[in-house]
Amino acid sequence: MNRLSIILPAKNEGPALKDLLPRLRLAQPEAEIIVVDDGSTDDTRAICASAGVQCLSSPYSMGNGAAIKRGARAASGDTLVFMDGDGQHDPADIARLLQKLGEGFDMVVGARDWDSQAGVGRGVANTIYNWLATRMTGHAVLDLTSGYRAVRAEKFREFLHLLPNGFSYPTTSTMAFFRSAYPVAYLPIKAGQRVGKSHIKPLKDGIRFLLIIFKIATLYSPLKLFVPASALFFALGCANYLRTFIAYGRLTNGSALLWSASVIIFLIGLVSEQITALTYRRSD
Repeated sequence: MNRLSIILPAKNEGPALKDLLPRLRLAQPEAEIIVVDDGSTDDTRAICASAGVQCLSSPYSMGNGAAIKRGARAASGDTLVFMDGDGQHDPADIARLLQKLGEGFDMVVGARDWDSQAGVGRGVANTIYNWLATRMTGHAVLDLTSGYRAVRAEKFREFLHLLPNGFSYPTTSTMAFFRSAYPVAYLPIKAGQRVGKSHIKPLKDGIRFLLIIFKIATLYSPLKLFVPASALFFALGCANYLRTFIAYGRLTNGSALLWSASVIIFLIGLVSEQITALTYRRSD
């Protein structure tokens, strides 16, 4: 019989956990529940103890992704469910995620609607992520950054070495599953308002937005990013050559530099494609 492990990364989420853990136990009484305390300074450990829930504590904060990796290593279940510890996710949706997983999928992600997004800025960013990931993979990606997901443990652990310690573990794991031809499904969910203050910082989040854009491409197929960039530089070189030829009757250094940049970008993409292929090569 398959055992279920539910993993909740948490940093100073005591007020939310006090309400969430009893509801979670009621919804999944047989499941193993693991709260990964990411260097909390509140009463997270005491709340877990009173709820009879396993708590893995870190002496200092290592990041959301680090908590996910630690929880995945400690879990004994064949199926893992990841959910936020801030009260946004409804424990009742776990049964729906597991039912969908049983249809032959290796990962099922809870896809939030627009009303469930944490602000307009985050909603717009997530929409761009979803569009780009859909274009890269050729599959409809409805919520790339959702932290509410059910996965098969042995498949998820294949990619632990790829997961960052920060907040972009959902992006990395989703693209890794697509790249490895593990079927992924999306299930519409409603996410509530978080309890307490968000740990996301606008300036840092903006930089992370740009990094995730590149990560989406490089995790799946680098050439899909580098070939269009290479073609753009080549076209600019041709346009500049046409302009200078008409005006001065000669080839300028600017065109040569643009063409050189085009070749270099293409070669970088080619090498990146080979590295990506080696990254996902399984050693049985």
